[in-house]
Amino acid sequence: MRKADLVTAISEKTGIAKVDVLVTLEQFFKEVKDTLTDGENVYIRGFGSFVVKKRAKKIGRHIKKNVAIEIPEHFIPSFKPAKVFVEQVKGNVTSLPEDEGK
Repeated sequence: MRKADLVTAISEKTGIAKVDVLVTLEQFFKEVKDTLTDGENVYIRGFGSFVVKKRAKKIGRHIKKNVAIEIPEHFIPSFKPAKVFVEQVKGNVTSLPEDEGK
């Protein structure tokens, strides 16, 4: 499902205009990004948590030049689903679309 499909589905189920749903969804994404950028986490009960994880400094390798490079400490966004969310998916998904052709 793409963002456009999500907007359409929400619009059809709520009766809210697609433009309004799109604006609301975009604002939600912006707020999550801004909050994570500020170093704070976003907790949504029953859905999950958007958290900032710290990656430690490490030594990597530049494959083409075969030299060691230092990868500095950095932060990455991450999502941790709520237990209720995990259990719902675990109990209801029988196969993925790419598995059907096998």
